[in-house]
Amino acid sequence: MADAGHAADRLLDRIARAGAPICVGLDPVAERLPASLRPAPGDAAAAEAVERFSIGVLDAVRGIAPAVKVQAACFERHGPAGAAAIARVLSHAAASGFEVILDFKRGDIGVSADHYAASARGPFAAHWTTVSAYLGTDSITPFLAPGHGAFALVRTSNPSGDALQSLRLADGRTVSEAVADLVAAAGASHVGASGFSALGAVVGATKRADAAALRARMPAQLFLVPGYGAQGGGVDDVLPCFHADGRGAVVTASRSVIYAFDAGERDWAGAVRRAAERFRDEISAGLGVRA
Repeated sequence: MADAGHAADRLLDRIARAGAPICVGLDPVAERLPASLRPAPGDAAAAEAVERFSIGVLDAVRGIAPAVKVQAACFERHGPAGAAAIARVLSHAAASGFEVILDFKRGDIGVSADHYAASARGPFAAHWTTVSAYLGTDSITPFLAPGHGAFALVRTSNPSGDALQSLRLADGRTVSEAVADLVAAAGASHVGASGFSALGAVVGATKRADAAALRARMPAQLFLVPGYGAQGGGVDDVLPCFHADGRGAVVTASRSVIYAFDAGERDWAGAVRRAAERFRDEISAGLGVRA
């Protein structure tokens, strides 16, 4: 279960204590694990291996990253064993003091949305979830229970997202700008003492040209910014996602941190920790220069 208090206030407090607005993404793939953890064939063995790897990553980046984002698909592909594994990983992350984001991009309405939201709050013990806004506010509000937050997809980092998100509407806005306006309005009643809403927005690091305009449309939204590192986003790309005071965004890196080792490297966790430290230092330095 989430800690007591407002989700955005809590996340910003953890960022302040950690010293950098970064998030490590856990996207574990069995074939890319260190040789010492490489599983035998079969879903049960793979689920156990990705769980052990994920907990090792969490322990390695503790004290460096204030938040972690766990990709549900990497576990769900392994069936019931994977579902049990992700529940244990999320629980370990919360117990280790991380702000925990469950990346499962749910989008549904009515009682189905209620069920998805309940799963995030209950067995998965996540503080935040990623959600799709395409079905409107009905698909978002169930995820904003007290102490919990959600990041709605607004401008994603994948190249083919442009085919829809960049389309112009009759009023001149792009689709992503229209979604941004919807998110800003839906989040207005969920603003905490920090001035930020429990409803945030996903804005990809590879969409630098749109970030400043979206920031202006969503001043109270925390931005979850994927696409840094392996997907091509750099420090200059993420800076427009922040307010002038250096607040307002959390930059996430996955592959460039969790796979920062050679396959046969014995101290793979040390390599992951050093990569997380570099990531932290890069973002901190960029925000310092900007200030």
